[in-house]
Amino acid sequence: MSHVQEAFRPRRSVLYMPGSNERALQKATSIPCDGLILDLEDAVAPDAKVAARDAACAAAASGRYGNRELTIRINGADTEWHVDDLAAACAAGPDAIVVPKVSSADAVLQLVEAMSGNDAPDHTKLWAMVETPYAMLHAEEIASASDRLTVLVMGTNDLAKELYAEHVPGRQPLLTGLGLALLAARATGKAIIDGVYNDVKNTEGFLAECQQGREMGFDGKTLIHPGQVEAANEAFAPSEKAVEEARGILQAWEDGKGSGVVTYNGRMIENLHVESAQRTLSIHEAIKALQDA
Repeated sequence: MSHVQEAFRPRRSVLYMPGSNERALQKATSIPCDGLILDLEDAVAPDAKVAARDAACAAAASGRYGNRELTIRINGADTEWHVDDLAAACAAGPDAIVVPKVSSADAVLQLVEAMSGNDAPDHTKLWAMVETPYAMLHAEEIASASDRLTVLVMGTNDLAKELYAEHVPGRQPLLTGLGLALLAARATGKAIIDGVYNDVKNTEGFLAECQQGREMGFDGKTLIHPGQVEAANEAFAPSEKAVEEARGILQAWEDGKGSGVVTYNGRMIENLHVESAQRTLSIHEAIKALQDA
């Protein structure tokens, strides 16, 4: 069964920002990322959790982030902060609530029920972080559990830790998990965002991983430093050449209607090429609309 995402929203660059850092929250209003994750989890020390929650929720409710997709990452269901984080995030009404270590369909259903119980507005969606071997093996069940869940986020650091794997160029130890999660997202019509690249000083390594993520089919990448935004935006956007080719394919298809065989630059064009070309142009136009807004 094939699913198609209804409306494309660019998520080339999704930047984590610590909810406890007021300066970072302010700076985030001017960073050209497609999405922001105001973080209450890993980036915040235990004694700063409550203050971070208040600051991130106030920021999310402020409306000062323009067209950036604004989300809040709460602490996991196994922590003392989870219930209060979820209630506060629902009241703030961001574009989405990001939940770490979602490993089953049941966990998704419980979260969705809790969001409804806390009167989360309809526009506030659920993003599930998948970051355990169990989650990789049950990714399809997780992704299809609820329509409120719209995005899977790869937690590659935790996945590597739980696999006892090493972080190596090319990410060979993680490819099975990345592939399973991607298959699940595409089978269920959800977006999926690649994990973070840890070494912010290694530009070459970061660019290679962005290219790999794009080639695999990810919609974008989660980032830990504003300096990574521009490269991710470029990597996950269709190139000028790809846009030009997509337009050419669609034109050839239009011109050749009813003639049987349609070719473009000597290649035979079929429906699947047309669908890919349309997707390329949809992405290009959505990015352009975001930049022009």
